[in-house]
Amino acid sequence: MGLRERKKEETRLALSWAAIKLTVERGFDNVKVEDIAAEAGVSPRTFNNYFSSKGEAIAARHFDRAVRIAEELRSRPDGEPLWEAITNAVFARFALGMDTERPADERWIAGVKLMSRHPEHRGEFLKAHAAAQDALAEAIAERTGTDAERDLYPHLVAGAVGAAVLAAMHLWLNGDAPAPFPELLRDALDQVAAGLPTP
Repeated sequence: MGLRERKKEETRLALSWAAIKLTVERGFDNVKVEDIAAEAGVSPRTFNNYFSSKGEAIAARHFDRAVRIAEELRSRPDGEPLWEAITNAVFARFALGMDTERPADERWIAGVKLMSRHPEHRGEFLKAHAAAQDALAEAIAERTGTDAERDLYPHLVAGAVGAAVLAAMHLWLNGDAPAPFPELLRDALDQVAAGLPTP
């Protein structure tokens, strides 16, 4: 990636993170595009060059993470079993390099819960999730010698990975989670890899 592309990617990531941070802190309806742009240190026009709405900016992080997981999966050793490679790829890229994230205190989690329930965010998140699964299916197809245009297998595996991520997120945000999120996510992926045996 050249310097210009890297700077564009950094700006896109900064805008997405600013949208998440401000929305969690203030509530979805109390954040304007101008606020997000100011938080990221750019103009509202720059925001509009990257995203069409707050919801899209927030959901972009989910898609970007999936693209990085797919890239990481492509780089895993050829002899590594598929589900081991997927799990390693997920954990290598899930943080998305955002060192400025806040710790998951109760107030932050409460804000994320509210954000995740907002209709605009939910719609954009579902669009991003579908695109993310397609990106992961392409990488899985390459690794397994299948065809993402013709074969079910890469889409089934990508769908299972996506379901595991969403299930871990849901329990962590909305349930009485028995463990921190990384442990829930690893458990979810392990259960899927094992064929979801009856508990």
